[in-house]
Amino acid sequence: MSVDTRPQQISSFGRARRSFREWRWQRPFWGGLWTLLAGFPIMYIPYQTMTLGDLHIRMATTAGAGSLIIGVLLVVLGLTLWFQQQSRIFAGVAAILLALVSLVVSNFGAFLVGFLLALVGGALGVSWAPGRPAAAAAAARPQPEPAVSLSKDDNGATGATDGGHRAD
Repeated sequence: MSVDTRPQQISSFGRARRSFREWRWQRPFWGGLWTLLAGFPIMYIPYQTMTLGDLHIRMATTAGAGSLIIGVLLVVLGLTLWFQQQSRIFAGVAAILLALVSLVVSNFGAFLVGFLLALVGGALGVSWAPGRPAAAAAAARPQPEPAVSLSKDDNGATGATDGGHRAD
């Protein structure tokens, strides 16, 4: 017997962590997170006013509404990557296209921060593929062919055999 064969008691934190890990593995989690995070600087920075001493620098442009729309769409696409895995390719391509549009519309993609986050998040969303369970993956793996073995026959001679037939 081993030292401790009793099942370990799992705390509620451990159960929550394990269920979150299983939820995260079933979807393009990181692509969705990066796409979601890309929307916030694209929405926020064009409306921000910076103050340097008595100098007020307004970042708002005439395309401020476009920045808001692009940011909201990126947040929605990030949530789509999380909760609608079937449309991950559409959401990823749309996030990449919106990242490219944000370069022109929203202060160089919110100073390249939102642009890079959306580009990487969209690429991760497009490239993610659902995995197969371990049992299904093993069943789908092709079985190797039986190898030719060298064995001794009744007279002590060694010969290559395949399937019980002796090669003379």
